[in-house]
Amino acid sequence: MGEILNNARAQVLIDALPYIQKYNNKIVVVKYGGNAMTNNELKDAVMNDIVLLSLVGIKVVLVHGGGPEINDMLRRLGIESRFVNGLRYTDAETIDVVKMVLSGKVNKELVQLLAQHKGSAVGLCGIDGQMLMAKKAVSSDGQDLGFVGDIEKVNTKPILDALRNGNIPVIATVATDEEGNTYNVNADTAAARIAAELGAENLILMTDIAGLLRDKDDPSTLIPAVNVSEVPFMKRQGIISGGMIPKIDCCVEAVRRGVKKTAIIDGRIPHSILIEILSNEGIGTQFT
Repeated sequence: MGEILNNARAQVLIDALPYIQKYNNKIVVVKYGGNAMTNNELKDAVMNDIVLLSLVGIKVVLVHGGGPEINDMLRRLGIESRFVNGLRYTDAETIDVVKMVLSGKVNKELVQLLAQHKGSAVGLCGIDGQMLMAKKAVSSDGQDLGFVGDIEKVNTKPILDALRNGNIPVIATVATDEEGNTYNVNADTAAARIAAELGAENLILMTDIAGLLRDKDDPSTLIPAVNVSEVPFMKRQGIISGGMIPKIDCCVEAVRRGVKKTAIIDGRIPHSILIEILSNEGIGTQFT
């Protein structure tokens, strides 16, 4: 029994070797959110995966949001959330809470968690070294969103400095402008722009669904691979709709800006990051 188990372990490592070689010294950007961020068992699996990938020579950059934690803190402070076309209106009071929760709480908890898994991580936010420069965003129908930003420029130096020093950069997605204003920016969009500016090998968006489904109610209709040229047609067909549109737009933009591959994966599956990177089949939907 022990010999069979050892042989199985050895085979796993042998099978993973070509992918470890392929990604060695390459950058992989992981956008971390959803259920994998709130379920402690899944959180442990994600931290393990990131530390393991880092130890085998893959440069992992972890980009995170923190919507549930922001909502919880606003509730505790008695600040009412207001939404414009599904986007959070962010006034001066709310942006202070966003900055505090994302940069001061969520970010440092993730750095601490990676350290507990024997990983070396450094926490950053988009304000550090003017990493994420943004301009004020408006909704699709021109309504004011307050301190919500569209990224104009990414300065990769703080990220590359962290990687050169052997650290895993953990990035909170708040941004700044030349006047010193702070903006809340979408974490998927930030991850896509960061991946593009870093020339990443792969961008992985962790979600709470299996990937892109031909029938959104049937997980067996998962579409494993999509060429970005197919996306407009899939939108017209209604295969890509609702909340998947902005996520897939991020994947398309990243690929068009030079990221080799992007993937939307199911963060509810333990070790989904390892399955995506260290196997031929991967998991979820890949965009190339």
